[in-house]
Amino acid sequence: MLNSNYDFIKALHLIFMVSWFAGLFYMVRLFIYFREATDKAEPEKEILQKQFVIMMQRLWWIITTPAMVLTVVFGVWMLALNPTYLLHAPWMHIKLGFVVMLLIYHFYSQRLLRNCENNLLLWSSGQLRIWNEVATLFLVSIIFIVVLKGQLSWISGTIGFFGVGILLMLGIKLYKKLRKTQA
Repeated sequence: MLNSNYDFIKALHLIFMVSWFAGLFYMVRLFIYFREATDKAEPEKEILQKQFVIMMQRLWWIITTPAMVLTVVFGVWMLALNPTYLLHAPWMHIKLGFVVMLLIYHFYSQRLLRNCENNLLLWSSGQLRIWNEVATLFLVSIIFIVVLKGQLSWISGTIGFFGVGILLMLGIKLYKKLRKTQA
């Protein structure tokens, strides 16, 4: 019975983790749209920014934050059901470190939402695109840590982390170049 309950809780943990990341990815995309609306003339700028704030608030408080809370709840529940294995596994310590950083990312994104609500978002759309890729790095890292557990060495894990980061930055630069040629 413990195993079937554990698997059920793990499935819920994964479902809400996917929802959390979807919310984070879309949230930062909305930040970018909000920021780019500042370049529009009135009344278009005001109309767009008000609409983006409504969309961001609904996404944040109805999907993203509840999904984060439930991801953490089901994750802690799994740890409580199997503490002997999970809390002594080195890969879990690394994963939990990334989860803590992801929680910091989440709450800093909430601060960016507050800035949008007060029309004080100072980041450029390029900076926000890079911020969006930070969540991608967390996602890739956490998935590889959990799936591969002890199969990766520290060296290959570090090289892979920075390799994905470099590829993401190159992708952002390429996208920026393509946008300039189309404008």
